[in-house]
Amino acid sequence: MPITVAAAQYPITAFSSFEEWRRHTANWVNQATRQGAGLLVFPEYGAMELTSLFPEHIRLDLSAQLTALQGLIDPFMDFFAALSQQTGATIVAPSLPVAVNGLMVNRTYVFSAKGRVGYQDKMMMTRFELEEWGVQAGQTQLTVFEADWGLFGVQICYDIEFPLGAQLLCANGAGLLVCPSCTETIRGATRVHLGARARALENQCYVAVAQTIGQAPWSPAVDLNYGYAAFYSTPDKGLPEDGVLALGLAQEPGWTTHSLDFEKLTEVRADGQVFNFKDFQNIYEPLTRDQMTVSKMLL
Repeated sequence: MPITVAAAQYPITAFSSFEEWRRHTANWVNQATRQGAGLLVFPEYGAMELTSLFPEHIRLDLSAQLTALQGLIDPFMDFFAALSQQTGATIVAPSLPVAVNGLMVNRTYVFSAKGRVGYQDKMMMTRFELEEWGVQAGQTQLTVFEADWGLFGVQICYDIEFPLGAQLLCANGAGLLVCPSCTETIRGATRVHLGARARALENQCYVAVAQTIGQAPWSPAVDLNYGYAAFYSTPDKGLPEDGVLALGLAQEPGWTTHSLDFEKLTEVRADGQVFNFKDFQNIYEPLTRDQMTVSKMLL
């Protein structure tokens, strides 16, 4: 069955109280559901706006802000769980650093209208996360989330620039990959969107990108943000010739929505102009593993 998905172009905002953040977030969720969205995708590190609630000496300390943020995770989760159940929508919440077994990982929680909560940790870390912020790679476990309308997986920002995670998720039933992202430059956003289009092509699937936008000079972690929401598919029969389903306007706050029909993916995978998804499983992967050789030539 088709599902309308809303991907956020989300401005990092400063708040004077947790209650103000709750009202702001509820307004965003209600805007999307009023547009008919059954799946909402917030961006990577969108929850870092909660650090605006801390005193300046904590807010400006990259290490101290991570420690202080842990005290807000439970009320953050409780509120999104309530929003999901109240609206009937599945919500991919904005990611945030979570302390797990002595490590700080970048985690995206997924909330179901039925009260279930799952998560996906980011696996591929950028230089800033590793070298300056102390946020490290999470568990190597991937999760396929099964909703009434279909199956989807989460690839967080830099993860979408690599093929393996997406291939494993799609091989296990995912027809949609959602990509919560936070990039500060046009180059960074371009890398994410190029990766998203490549994953849609390779797996003959849909990819939805949500990104942070705007400036937050009070935050040393997410002070600069450039991005736009987008929906991509493979360019094949019954789908756009360039594989672009919908694009948001860069740096403009709001939701970009699009209705996704998974029957079209089934048809393309069964009788498309090419068989990217099937050929990788049946030809390319075995060839790479068992037969392909590499040589060097001096020019």
